[in-house]
Amino acid sequence: MNRSRKLLILLLLAVLALFVGACAVPAPVAPAPDADTPAAEATTPAEEDAVTETDAATSDIGSEDNPIRVLFVPSVDAQVIVSGGEIMAQALNEATGLHFEVSVPTSYAATIEEMCASPDNSMGFIPGLGYVLANQLCGVDVAYKAVRFGNDVYWAQILVRRDSDIQSIEDLNGKTWAYPDAGSTSGYLAILPLFAELGIVPGETLEAGGHTGAVRAVYNEEADFGTTFFSPPLKPAGEGDWTIGDDPEIPAELIEECAPTDDGSRLMCGEWRVLDARANLRQEAPDVIQQVKILALSPAIPNDTLSFSPDFPVELRGEIVDALAAFAETEAWEQSIGNQDFYGWTGISPAGDAEYDVVRLMIEEAGLTLEDLGQ
Repeated sequence: MNRSRKLLILLLLAVLALFVGACAVPAPVAPAPDADTPAAEATTPAEEDAVTETDAATSDIGSEDNPIRVLFVPSVDAQVIVSGGEIMAQALNEATGLHFEVSVPTSYAATIEEMCASPDNSMGFIPGLGYVLANQLCGVDVAYKAVRFGNDVYWAQILVRRDSDIQSIEDLNGKTWAYPDAGSTSGYLAILPLFAELGIVPGETLEAGGHTGAVRAVYNEEADFGTTFFSPPLKPAGEGDWTIGDDPEIPAELIEECAPTDDGSRLMCGEWRVLDARANLRQEAPDVIQQVKILALSPAIPNDTLSFSPDFPVELRGEIVDALAAFAETEAWEQSIGNQDFYGWTGISPAGDAEYDVVRLMIEEAGLTLEDLGQ
């Protein structure tokens, strides 16, 4: 090959190399990090351990070392609640294999605080006001509401002595008021709009520590009037159910017959059964109906709730509510939350948050805030 031909070949190879280089697809270049975007950080061994521990704690909910907390508000005798609550806990354990720890905090507010402090492993049997507070404070969520003899709503009642000169709500001005707890929906909150509407300003107040305590204060003349929950009387078979608009009181001709049954389990007036808060005082004061009467009722309030803490595992929640619904169909229910000395639930019904808007309205109409009531 002569010299001129070699030069021509070399020249062609050089041109070809330039052409191939121009057509090649460039390798992607990583964009420069934005000044406001933090660089990705590698997970440290300590952080990996923390994630593992968190997952383990969540999966451990319901174990013996991490039992589900079952909280009850102290609206009736704490010993009755604990003993009945243990029966429920045992039934739920047998149905689900989960472990439960029953407790009765010292007040409605303390119950709410404890549910919020245990966001992934607590369930509470709390009234409407307690639910609304807990829902706003930390996202507690309602699952069920109580049914009592066919009613999934209830009322507040105003009680006075039968020998009192108080004949109407207007007569309550300046009178001494006994109520269970400032956090009680039926014992306190539901009454405030009535008082505001009618311009009623009570005199001294007495926080009685429970519905039974408020009845006792009226019975013992420690207060002029008291406010508690009202559940309609159970009529004799064949007379139909009590309906809104009926007289809340036992028929006048039966008042003198009212007395506890021989075993003390019920307060009966002939064949009528008393189910309002006065029945809880029946053994201590068998003549409570003869001495204490119902002056008036509030508007209807949705029944108290079974609610779960905000981060409670969905799967476990489903197991528990199914087991509770089954438990409600057993005789043991009557020895637990179905006992009239306990909360007197005769059944349960699914509930949603919107049903408790009426409680939120009560708070607004009363000129209160959830923060005020949570103190």
